[in-house]
Amino acid sequence: MSNDPITEELKVIVFQIKDEEYALEVDYIQSIERMQPVTRIPSTSPFVTGVMNLRGVITPIINLRKRFGIEEKELDEATRILVISKDQLELGLIVDGANDVIDIPIEKIEPSPEVIGGMETDYIRGVVKLDKRLFTLLNLDKIVQ
Repeated sequence: MSNDPITEELKVIVFQIKDEEYALEVDYIQSIERMQPVTRIPSTSPFVTGVMNLRGVITPIINLRKRFGIEEKELDEATRILVISKDQLELGLIVDGANDVIDIPIEKIEPSPEVIGGMETDYIRGVVKLDKRLFTLLNLDKIVQ
């Protein structure tokens, strides 16, 4: 038995948008889906792509590229929808790809810099440097507002 102190960790899913890696707490993730047909809804925010029928549940879909002000790209085989559940709200987030699930030691989460690639810092909970990787830990509350 070791006497190492217990390290508090946060389990996150790491996903990609453009050339950057982002992370969200895995507790919010219901499923990861391949891109499916989305029905557009008129008079919604520009970042709301529309809704999709996910196993009989009509789910709003948000394009994170649009939400963060990153130029759009064609959806491809790697494109995924992260289906999240937060405060009884279920919605999908379109991302360029879902990479992996990892445990991040809490002490590795640093406050976010003032500007990250032109993205509003309201969406950012912190930045994580782990080995040679850099993740932006997102603030889900701000994204879904």
